[in-house]
Amino acid sequence: MKPLLIGVLLAGVLGAQTEVRHAIVLPSYKDLKYAPLPPINPPVPAEVTLSNGMKVFMLEDHELPLVSGTALIRTGNLFDPKGKIGLAGLTGDVLRAGGTTSKTGDQLDVELENIAASVESQIGESSGTLRFSCLKENTAQVLRVFKDLLTAPEFREDKLDLAKTQLRSEISRRNDDAHGIAEREFSDILYGRDNSYGWQMEYSDVDNIQRQDLLNFYRRYYFPANIQLEIYGDFSTAEMKATLEQLLGEWKYSQAPVPPFPKVPEKAEPGIFLATKTDVTQTFLDVGHLGGVLRDKDYPALEVAAEILGGSFSSRLFRNVRTEHGWAYSIGASWGAQYDHPGLFHISGSTQSAHTVDTLKAVRDELDRIRTSEVTDQELQTAKDTVLNGFVFNFDRPSKTLNRLIVYEYYGYPRDFIFQYQKAVAAVTKADVLRVAKQYFRPQDLSYIAVGNPKDFGTPLSALDLKISDIDLSIPEPKQETSQTDPASLEKGKDLLRRAQQSLGGSEKLAAVKDLQYQADVDVQTPGGPPMKVKQTNSFLMSGVLRQESELPFGKQSLYSDGKSGWLAGMQGVQNLPAAVLKQARGEMFRQILALSLSDRDPDRAVNYAGDGVLEISSKDGESVRLQVDEKTGVPLKLTYQEAGPQGPASIDLTYSDWREVAGVRLPFEWTVVQGGQKFAVVKIQDYKINSGLTQEALSKKP
Repeated sequence: MKPLLIGVLLAGVLGAQTEVRHAIVLPSYKDLKYAPLPPINPPVPAEVTLSNGMKVFMLEDHELPLVSGTALIRTGNLFDPKGKIGLAGLTGDVLRAGGTTSKTGDQLDVELENIAASVESQIGESSGTLRFSCLKENTAQVLRVFKDLLTAPEFREDKLDLAKTQLRSEISRRNDDAHGIAEREFSDILYGRDNSYGWQMEYSDVDNIQRQDLLNFYRRYYFPANIQLEIYGDFSTAEMKATLEQLLGEWKYSQAPVPPFPKVPEKAEPGIFLATKTDVTQTFLDVGHLGGVLRDKDYPALEVAAEILGGSFSSRLFRNVRTEHGWAYSIGASWGAQYDHPGLFHISGSTQSAHTVDTLKAVRDELDRIRTSEVTDQELQTAKDTVLNGFVFNFDRPSKTLNRLIVYEYYGYPRDFIFQYQKAVAAVTKADVLRVAKQYFRPQDLSYIAVGNPKDFGTPLSALDLKISDIDLSIPEPKQETSQTDPASLEKGKDLLRRAQQSLGGSEKLAAVKDLQYQADVDVQTPGGPPMKVKQTNSFLMSGVLRQESELPFGKQSLYSDGKSGWLAGMQGVQNLPAAVLKQARGEMFRQILALSLSDRDPDRAVNYAGDGVLEISSKDGESVRLQVDEKTGVPLKLTYQEAGPQGPASIDLTYSDWREVAGVRLPFEWTVVQGGQKFAVVKIQDYKINSGLTQEALSKKP
């Protein structure tokens, strides 16, 4: 085709498009009209009470060949006993993982996976659940598993140990995320740290919990009259009722009625609470005070008011702090309400560190504004529409209707509560918003939680003219078990230690060792793979100096410490020893077998006999080990101690073997390391050097 003809055709097409474009006039989104949603008529479930007192709600739905169910148990971590915080959560987890008296949890996993079914258990703040889901054809089989877990869980020790290890890991990492710190401290401060709403689980709590505690907790709360069961899906109600009666009706176990959940303290102390975290470049903020409960008559108006204050991109806080000033990365507000105890009025966000105080002042300004003048018609309508438009999602599946009915029954709410709430939101006026904001948003009671680096704050927090309290983010280490100490046990401990000294070559030869160096091949166990090969050279001055050189598959690493400070060198360059690594280095020097064997010569150490050939050796600076010694030969057999790790504190066992003489003293040429009950590494010594002339100057030289 000729170029000229192509140009003519293109011009004609473009001209036609222009005419069409000019002919189409799109309406504004503001002019769009939507028909009102049709009335919602939720299905009504069938209700029965089994002969053992368990209440059951059943709702048929034959759209898909699926059946699911949930047992709702009146319990919760609010019933955790002091000193064993986490007991409820562990009970809920291990109930399923520990299996039943006839099958382990792992065997149940295989059985259920083979038929695309699931049975899961958990305990939250104020309820516990045991849920199942399956294909219709497998309902009978899965219900038997469900029944066995509900009535005869085994709580096997190995699964409890695994769950406790996971909890220790969570504790060890709880300060990694600044946002998580702010959320946690906000809740704990407002509810109070001395009650089950606000207290915090520590390593000591986890260590205190034993299998019998789980059994006792289960037996107290898992009984038919304390359980509501909902069944939903493709079944016949009459047949399901008969099945449940036959399956569960024989479970006649009973207990006294469960007491009410504890009450929340009426008021938290207001002020600023600062958690210093120097490794962040922004400040995470949580501001608020106690909120209310869902049945409060003013809850609908409060939800609308909070929506206007900070519930969306069009809210006042977002427009002021995020859009207009650009200080905050995020900002929002909500009026928290719970079924049976006060929730939290919560303003949260993150801001540029330099504008921390500016953001907090803006929050106070917006609170003052919504408490002193009416909102606009547009703000009110937008907020109400936002709240009401989400209402339909409460009924998008029949299963949600059933679940809501169960929850209302559980907490003693009227069954039409959701419709009462809908009508109340629709009736909220501007005067209502002003009234509830003035009455319930209380600036004088606000607690301000800030997590960040105060050195980066453009204006000090003191400019807010409020009391400032520091938040302690330290994580208490678990107390190690120690045996009773008396003059007799101390004397017996020294006697056994002297036998160990004799087996190693005698106290005078041991005391003559000034430096020690050994080269080792280390096989480190890796999950699901072959051992990782590591070559290591450790150099000690008995005066308290350590240098460690490691050749790892991914590079070399060097460490030096004199017990007070040190450095770490690797692929990231040279850095000062982090506090946790410095503590580990001190422990390495304390536990070095030759130095440990002379603990009776150190006035800062205590040696106590703990029975069965076990010596407890501790120092004034907090180091502690248990050394098991053959009482006949005096040969050290095993060293046990606690050390922090990626999964939290773990018990470490070093089992010594292959003893040989080197320069007049006996040393182990192999030891096995077991961590948290699992084999971790095998260390094989290639060469020892004693009194080779090592100096602190040489050991401290950086690579």
